[in-house]
Amino acid sequence: MAIRDFQQLIRDRYHATDSARGAAGTFLWFSEEVGELAHALGKLEKGTPDRANLDEEFADVMAWLATLANIAGVDLERAIHAKYLADGGPKGTK
Repeated sequence: MAIRDFQQLIRDRYHATDSARGAAGTFLWFSEEVGELAHALGKLEKGTPDRANLDEEFADVMAWLATLANIAGVDLERAIHAKYLADGGPKGTK
C-alpha cells in the first residue's frame, strides 16, 4: 500500500471525528500512541519483546500521524518525497 493510499484510508474512516476533535486534541492521542510504542520498544530492549504489540503500536503511530496530516492538509507522500527523495534527499547525518 502506498503512503497516499493509507492516508486516504484513514481519512475515509475517521476524518469526521478527527476533524471535530481538532489538531490539538488529536496530537494528544498521537502522543499517547508514541508513549505506547516507547513502552513496546522498551520491552524489545529488555529482551522480552511482544512482537504482536510492537507491530500494533507502530501501526497506531502511523495511523495517528496520517490523521494529523489530514487535519493539517498535508499530503504525507508528497512531503516525504520532497524531503527525502527529491534532489538526492537531505545531506549529512542525523
